[in-house]
Amino acid sequence: MVSLRTTRLQATAGALAALLILGGCAQGLGGGAYSRTEARRAMTVQFGTVESVRGVQLEGTKTPVGTVAGAAVGGIAGSTIGGGRGQAVATVIGAVAGGLAGAAVEEGVTRTQGVEVTVRLDNGQFLAVVQADEGEGFRPGERVRVLRDAGTTRVTR
Repeated sequence: MVSLRTTRLQATAGALAALLILGGCAQGLGGGAYSRTEARRAMTVQFGTVESVRGVQLEGTKTPVGTVAGAAVGGIAGSTIGGGRGQAVATVIGAVAGGLAGAAVEEGVTRTQGVEVTVRLDNGQFLAVVQADEGEGFRPGERVRVLRDAGTTRVTR
């Protein structure tokens, strides 16, 4: 028979997994991804030629969600150990360890592949832009557009 503590632990672990999966879907760092606030804003457009492309890794998100969810799971797991003061200590240790593990899991699950595209602009300047790899497959020698506005730069076809 499944105990109430086991059921709580499974429910909390499921909630943590769902939050981390949703957090991974929230990224939009590619050339074709725009935030809502970027709509209807003028952008400067420059043209150039791709000089080089290399794969990079974009670190994952580091929000409190992973830490808090991990701490909850760890605290619940720790509370199932022992009794009295030993149980209280195990709960605290479980919560701290769970928080650290939850933060690491969130960062790892939301980590994505990216590309660094170096472009020689038509004015002779070089520009390197890092963005999510959305399968654009930029190639050296290809003509591209570089779009810029306040704080955002992207390379597109």
